[in-house]
Amino acid sequence: MRLTSGLGLAVVSAASFGLSGPLARGLLDAGWSAAAAVAVRVLLAALVLVPVALRLLRGRWSVVRRHAGLVVSFGLLAVAGCQLAYFNAVAHMEVGVALLIEYTAPVAVVLWLWLRQGQRPGRLTALGAVLGAAGLVLVLDVLSGADVSVVGVLWALGAMLGAASYFVLSAREAEGLPAVVLAAGGLLVGGVALLVAGALGILPFAVSAAPVAFSGFALPWWAPVLALGLVTAALAYVTGIAATRRLGSRLASFVALGEVLAALLFAWVLLAQAPSGIQLLGGALILGGVVVVRAGEPRAVAVPAGPA
Repeated sequence: MRLTSGLGLAVVSAASFGLSGPLARGLLDAGWSAAAAVAVRVLLAALVLVPVALRLLRGRWSVVRRHAGLVVSFGLLAVAGCQLAYFNAVAHMEVGVALLIEYTAPVAVVLWLWLRQGQRPGRLTALGAVLGAAGLVLVLDVLSGADVSVVGVLWALGAMLGAASYFVLSAREAEGLPAVVLAAGGLLVGGVALLVAGALGILPFAVSAAPVAFSGFALPWWAPVLALGLVTAALAYVTGIAATRRLGSRLASFVALGEVLAALLFAWVLLAQAPSGIQLLGGALILGGVVVVRAGEPRAVAVPAGPA
């Protein structure tokens, strides 16, 4: 039951995260800067989740003080750091290559669990990693050749570390700290960090009230902004954290590769960017990799203890 609910939550999280790219692309084309879109996204999500978190924490503020380091780390690394690094990578290189590097995060998670906690990956886990990596190469269609920037690669590696930290920190045992509280606190910390970076001139901030155009239709600017905050951040982070606590960071990180498939589907619908046959084959390899990773998951870490 825990596994089934965890997989369901992970799929919802991956699909929600996958919607963010096409929505953000519409905003960027309408005149928004990447930093402004990310800041609005995470702060709006925090605005929605903080009241819920406050109700859950009624009379239990010691829980937040006890896990303050986890909340701050999650906000700076998994939220602000990952988003900033990814958008800086996209500014220097092709989106597909940047995503490919970022989505090597599951491999980083496996290596981290091996080196830090002694959870040596078995043959099936290694095979799943290879299948997932091969699938990503096909899904992102980078075999046709890409112009690689050294600066862009470094930023993309930073995004990969941020994504890996998301899974590792989400799975960390935090007795009494609900997933909603971790998500709300992390989003608030990450949003404030982005605002500070903008105020210091580190990142350009630009917004626009122009309509946001998609394939065959247009929306007022506030519609994709609300969707970014409520669906691709609030819903995505809460379900992702809850899923990772049920599945463990290794399996959850591989299931989250479905975000790439979701992004392709939403890009097809919203931006008329249809996936090719090669990309569909890559999607099948990714799903196969998830199944293989599950088969090789040690029972000791497949169902971790801890509140969801």
